Amino acid sequence: MFIGIDHGTSAIRFAALFGGKKELIKLEVPRSKAANMTESQILSSIEDAFGIKMGDISLVAVTYSMGDGISEIEDIRYVTNRGVKSTEAVGMKTGGGGRVFDAVLCSGIPAVVIPGIHNGSSTDPRLNVFSHSTSPEKIGIAYHAFSLGITDFVLSDISSNTVTLGVAAGKLVGAIDACIFAPGLHHGPLDVSSLRAVDAGTLSANEAFMQSGVLSNTPFSSKKELVIAAGYNNPGALLALDSIALFASMEIMGIQLLLKDRGSVGEIIIEGSVGEIPYVVERIEKHLSVKVHVLDRWSAAIGCAEIARDIYEGTRDILGLNVNYKKP
Repeated sequence: MFIGIDHGTSAIRFAALFGGKKELIKLEVPRSKAANMTESQILSSIEDAFGIKMGDISLVAVTYSMGDGISEIEDIRYVTNRGVKSTEAVGMKTGGGGRVFDAVLCSGIPAVVIPGIHNGSSTDPRLNVFSHSTSPEKIGIAYHAFSLGITDFVLSDISSNTVTLGVAAGKLVGAIDACIFAPGLHHGPLDVSSLRAVDAGTLSANEAFMQSGVLSNTPFSSKKELVIAAGYNNPGALLALDSIALFASMEIMGIQLLLKDRGSVGEIIIEGSVGEIPYVVERIEKHLSVKVHVLDRWSAAIGCAEIARDIYEGTRDILGLNVNYKKP
């Protein structure tokens, strides 16, 4: 069997594929809960949820944080610092992702680590004006789309933040990260006001990033509150969703331009907790004049499990990423 692990914004998600069978089992653990679990408790939770023993696992594919310390898919045994340049990554830090990573590493289970896309990657070098483009779980989502038979596409993951990437002829060509352009619910790029707050010392850069999403201009504190208000046609709630849809559409069009250079247009795929909201999907379809594919929040974990399966079966190229792994 094969397991994919998605280090998501709010939770760690595990998906298990059982060999050639189509059977799929899922497990979700909030990051805050994972941070307070021991490594043995995490492994026991996996065994209990999937009805297995650790020895039944053929290969695990793990994502962790920004993944900017590696450029290729690596054997977990040879990865330093969990595959990141610094643990001081942009975003919320709970310790849950690190606890899961270390549990897999110390268990001796065969595992690979998925990289993010950054200025050391073999994607379009013109995007290297920015140091980081996307974190590893987006590679999992993209591979799940690829496994569904879509070889040319633009994927926009819209949730607490918005990240968009492009794949042409089955190869990753580039991405736009959350702190560069389109805002999500909570996170977004730093505008002039945010930069002034950072310079004044009233906010850290990370705090400013985590407060630059569309909710910052509303009285709502969560997606749930926003969606309920939008259901009653609250003008502020609808404006927030309209803003997310507009910026996401603009970002998608930007990546479409990148694909155009490769002789491709690509289908449009939307994923994420906000990307699943019908109103947002409809607005994006209207902006782009296309029908989009919508994937659910399990796509990253499932895609990572599919990566583990295909690597175990001999694949040495995942969306253009080299695989440095040999069976023990």
